[in-house]
Amino acid sequence: MTIGVYTLELHLPGARSLKDRRQVFRRLKDRLRSRYNVAVSESAEHSNLWQRGEITVVSVSENRDSLVRLFESIFRDAESGVPGHVTEHGPEFLEAAENTIDWPENDA
Repeated sequence: MTIGVYTLELHLPGARSLKDRRQVFRRLKDRLRSRYNVAVSESAEHSNLWQRGEITVVSVSENRDSLVRLFESIFRDAESGVPGHVTEHGPEFLEAAENTIDWPENDA
């Protein structure tokens, strides 16, 4: 099992306020959640900047290749659906070994 973490940093030159930026980010997060069934979070690192922000996407799959394809689709979607551009992006992958959790035995 593989856990994929994908980070997108966005630049929104047309944003005139934090409200403008939040609207764009909210729409993007909602769209990614509904289209790709992924967990999406906005990073607090750039939370006070009007024209920049960072989104992190997390997904789990049986193999790394399917996550790579998923993240490529998410990148294209972000590039085409945001009134700005993606300035940085990059995936990280964590390989989870099977049966690594020792569950307590149920004595009942």
